[in-house]
Amino acid sequence: MNAAAIVGYIAAALSVTAFAPQAWKIIKTRDTSGLATPMWILEVCAFATWIVYGVLLGEWPIIIPNVLCFLIAAFILMMKLVPHQTREKIADAVDPAA
Repeated sequence: MNAAAIVGYIAAALSVTAFAPQAWKIIKTRDTSGLATPMWILEVCAFATWIVYGVLLGEWPIIIPNVLCFLIAAFILMMKLVPHQTREKIADAVDPAA
């Protein structure tokens, strides 16, 4: 593995790690009121575009983290958009102890 790939995988790990706490906070608190919907729509679209870019280049250090970030961002956006009762059910399914 070359140095560029190593840097790519480190960046990937940091990107995914940055989004995970926000998703976990939503699951724990069930609160999305402080989130800006347009930002999360743009974030999901950006990750989808990065995925396409990575596929076109055949670059796994671009594809893998952007797929993971896309899934987390899409989850956050979904939790922002669904009604409160649905959000409660989803959060209960993910973390029944909360």
